Amino acid sequence: MQGLIQRVTEAKVEVEKEVVGQIGQGIVLLLGVEKADTEQTADKLLHKVINYRIFTDSNDKMNLSLKDIEGELLVVSQFTLAADTKKGMRPSFSSAGTPEQANTLYQYFVAQAKVAGLKVATGQFAADMKVSLVNDGPVTFNFAIT
Repeated sequence: MQGLIQRVTEAKVEVEKEVVGQIGQGIVLLLGVEKADTEQTADKLLHKVINYRIFTDSNDKMNLSLKDIEGELLVVSQFTLAADTKKGMRPSFSSAGTPEQANTLYQYFVAQAKVAGLKVATGQFAADMKVSLVNDGPVTFNFAIT
């Protein structure tokens, strides 16, 4: 499972010029599902996302997590994160999960994030989305969970 997180002051997702998800301070997670991923993989990624210390404390050190600051989470499905870009000039998506598997794990991830007590917003699975955000820092991290 691939996850790209960005620390943001605000973010939103639009589909056909309608806002479908919006957050204030928190994290935007672009989520890519691969064939070998399971609910256990999703749980590991969720734990990392909500507990990763990327927010600054009173000493201006990255010491606080999303949970610590009671921040918000915007989860956007993005199958292109599963691309293999090692060869040639065109990405291969052979390791990407099927749309059915990806949607199931995406929905599972979102549900578990809500169970964890987070305020969660989402994009729309498999839609042509326009994602707008203000990256705070900028601070961006890529996770590959197996």
